[in-house]
Amino acid sequence: MNAVKEFNDYREKMNDRILGQDNKVLKRFFSLDHQTYAEGALSEKTKELLGLVASMVLRCDDCIKYHLETCHKLGVTTEEVFELFSVANLVGGSICIPHTRRAVEYWDELASVKE
Repeated sequence: MNAVKEFNDYREKMNDRILGQDNKVLKRFFSLDHQTYAEGALSEKTKELLGLVASMVLRCDDCIKYHLETCHKLGVTTEEVFELFSVANLVGGSICIPHTRRAVEYWDELASVKE
């Protein structure tokens, strides 16, 4: 199983499990997250790029994968992603390098997946 499918299958399974508990606070948080990235004064693409930088600086590999995939779907180019990686590493420091390696590997896999 490729990394993209494995990540998405696991994410869907666990989100269904979490939301299936019918916990109002968690449901509202998930909804707020979804609403935050919707088109507004900032474009959806800009918001996803911001989310990706923040995820890299915070070193959340699952978040990085999620935002990379959304950026890929929104037509973000490899050149744009690498500029973003530059910003994330400058802001976050060398601790972001391992996350950048995994992000590049995941981006390459996204590019190889036939839609």
